[in-house]
Amino acid sequence: MLTRTKNFFRTTLLGGVIVILPAIILSLAFKWLFGKVGDGIKPLTNLVVSWINFPEQYEDLIAMMIVLSVIILSFFAVGLFVKTRIGRWIYDGFERSLLSKAPGYKMIKETVNQFLGMKTSPFSSVALVQIFENDTQVTAFITDRHDNDTITVFVPTGPNPTSGFIYHLDQKYVHPVNVSVEDAMRSVISCGAGSDALIKGLETHV
Repeated sequence: MLTRTKNFFRTTLLGGVIVILPAIILSLAFKWLFGKVGDGIKPLTNLVVSWINFPEQYEDLIAMMIVLSVIILSFFAVGLFVKTRIGRWIYDGFERSLLSKAPGYKMIKETVNQFLGMKTSPFSSVALVQIFENDTQVTAFITDRHDNDTITVFVPTGPNPTSGFIYHLDQKYVHPVNVSVEDAMRSVISCGAGSDALIKGLETHV
């Protein structure tokens, strides 16, 4: 009982860290970027504020809005460039040679994409599957169905859902649940925390 309690608190704590850490890193990165851009275009913001002659109490707000607008336009320009063939080629090369080697980059990218809904999932639906053909059930994503009543599933590993195992199971061992792929992915990223929706989804499906 004590061991199960320790494992529960350890995995729950780890899951919380995995979920919150990317948000913290993003906020710190944006704060750093905001400061750098603000310092870089300070002469421009001072010129605009003095030229339009805003009331003194609004000068800081206007300067902040100008910096934010520059950052948003830069993001849009980069996103537009990456949509081009040469832009995608440059980005892929940069990611392979540098970004992918940064510690935690892939996990943070995967987490952010899932939480922002920016990634199109290759999975058709969520299921609880009996990979050992006993009462043990694991979270899985259905990836293919076959004419001989076999179903192919992907069982991800937490907290990194980009790795896992592929199983080909008889459909009697695959139990679809009424849970979205995004919600199930969040449960995997958080090491099982929030799995209550999966259990209830199985009950309602049955």
